[in-house]
Amino acid sequence: MRGLPAIWFSLIVLALLAALTLWIDRIVVPPGPKRDGSARHDPDYIVTNFSIHRTAPDGSLRYTLSGIDMRHYPDNDTTDVLKPVFYEFPTGKPAIKATGERGQISPNGENVYFMDNVKVVRAATPQKGELTLQTEFLHAIPDQGILKTDKPVTILQAPKTVIHATGMELDNKAHILTLKGRVKSHFDRTKMPPTTLPAKKPASNVTNNSKQTTQTKTGQTRSRRHYANPAR
Repeated sequence: MRGLPAIWFSLIVLALLAALTLWIDRIVVPPGPKRDGSARHDPDYIVTNFSIHRTAPDGSLRYTLSGIDMRHYPDNDTTDVLKPVFYEFPTGKPAIKATGERGQISPNGENVYFMDNVKVVRAATPQKGELTLQTEFLHAIPDQGILKTDKPVTILQAPKTVIHATGMELDNKAHILTLKGRVKSHFDRTKMPPTTLPAKKPASNVTNNSKQTTQTKTGQTRSRRHYANPAR
């Protein structure tokens, strides 16, 4: 009976060692991948030739997003778009169109990214010509009316203005374009046509005859007629 405490103590120590060994094994050897497919980057749905419309509280159209192929991936909750076309219709401002070869929509839908051969066109206004922007990457925030990039960008402003920069941000709501990095520009102001003066009237071939009447000291009236030489 006196040896029982020593036996129990040994069993407790062995149990603690076994538990410690199991805990170390779990840390060193990570659990295997899940077999439910959640870790795979496979789309859970595919939509072709789609068009998404977003309206304002008053029912007016705010922007649209369309493309020829859209795929949603549940592992990171992102959506890839092939040939995206984005239109924005700000109130009282010119419309904007953005296109690219590829696009991606963030999980919350607040950010849209355009990649490869990106082109943005802002419609002309009575005061300014059409604005075209070309780059390889563009970050759009539709709800804020923001378009920006940190990649080289070329901006063409009608009629003949060309601007090169290493980044830019376009706030279409405030109608402000901010250029970043090294900026090179070429302005070719269109000359106004010379003002045409009215043609001089040709000399008239009219004879001006006038009659002058004088009175002499003796009270006699004397008339003299003048004959102008005809214009040659």
